[in-house]
Amino acid sequence: MAETLAGSETLGAAPVTEAAHVIATENEAIAVATELAARLAVGAAQRDSERRLPHEEIEWFSRSGLWGITVPKAYGGAGVSNVTLTEVVKIIAAADPSLGQLPQNHFGLVDVIALTGTEEQKRELFGEVIAGKRFGNGFSEKGTKHVLDLKTRVRRDGDHYVVDGTKFYSTGALFAHYVPVLGLDEDRRGWLAYIPRGTPGLSVVDDWSGFGQRTTASGTVTLENVRVPARLVLPAHRVSEQPTLNGPLSQIIQAAIDAGIARAAIEDTLAFVRSRSRPWVDSGVERASDDPLTIREVGNLHIQLHAAEALLERAARVLDELAAKGETTEDDVARASVAVGEAKVLTTQVALLAGEKLFELAGTQSTLDVHNLDRHWRNARTHTLHDPVRWKYHLVGNYYLNGVKPARHAWN
Repeated sequence: MAETLAGSETLGAAPVTEAAHVIATENEAIAVATELAARLAVGAAQRDSERRLPHEEIEWFSRSGLWGITVPKAYGGAGVSNVTLTEVVKIIAAADPSLGQLPQNHFGLVDVIALTGTEEQKRELFGEVIAGKRFGNGFSEKGTKHVLDLKTRVRRDGDHYVVDGTKFYSTGALFAHYVPVLGLDEDRRGWLAYIPRGTPGLSVVDDWSGFGQRTTASGTVTLENVRVPARLVLPAHRVSEQPTLNGPLSQIIQAAIDAGIARAAIEDTLAFVRSRSRPWVDSGVERASDDPLTIREVGNLHIQLHAAEALLERAARVLDELAAKGETTEDDVARASVAVGEAKVLTTQVALLAGEKLFELAGTQSTLDVHNLDRHWRNARTHTLHDPVRWKYHLVGNYYLNGVKPARHAWN
């Protein structure tokens, strides 16, 4: 399957035609997410099975107002806490983790605007978000030495910047109204160009073939002599050169997605064991749900999930506490990165464990294609590869043992 929006508004998702609802409070954000999740869950397994892109569903998502909840109150948004943001992401990801992942970069990009934008840029871009416009992403590249080894270039040309390069893992770009692309200038400083949909030279292709997160369209973005007005280009290098919470924010959203995947897998395990599974012949019980060894494993799954969710909420509270200070220090960012890293370890572990244990506890029938229950493990295994969890252990241990602060970037 390949779709492109190269200079055309007719392919990919149509622009939002209705104004998005404006969410005003933390409680409203949770309520809207809960109601929307029930709607998104319908057909999620079939969308995954058919690799059918959620064009209609993402419009529901935009119009709900949830994509605008982190816009600061001064610019018309709810300015929700990180505790609320992670809960919203977790709720949506449990319903459909591909849809849960789509706004992950969007929220990080809203934060970049808040951190580095001029007043004019904030008014324009925050206004677009409140209206229901979506940011995709053009960050990562494949075939390079590492994730920060970027080949995409950005150069100033009068009142414009010119962008050339090729991106991959471009989650959300196919559905976006703006495709923010990260490139380096001649001094190898990073700049983010928020490129409007339909800009000549911008091409987005759904060539994502990953076995998990199938409907994220995390494929290729190509840029050939793309001219972007200077007012839509922001100095991304400042979010890492200066101590900001942008990296921990990006990571905590990833952890929330994994927690949602885990919860969905566990809920499907319980439903299957209660309604379809047979007890083991030696168990001496009539129902699979009365098997003492199954009960033990279900108990362990819930303990692991609740531990992960507790660390996730703790990390979100750390971010909220530090954000409330106004100006963050290097020590603040290190503390935030470590707190999020601890949560990320447990959310990764429980997402993978839940996806695997589902089949052990539910039995052979649960592997049939008609149920598509393997999507939980496939989604967990794919999504948790965004950054290696083994390095989270190193990050946490090096901080506590040697006082080494984590490097500042989007993966910490």
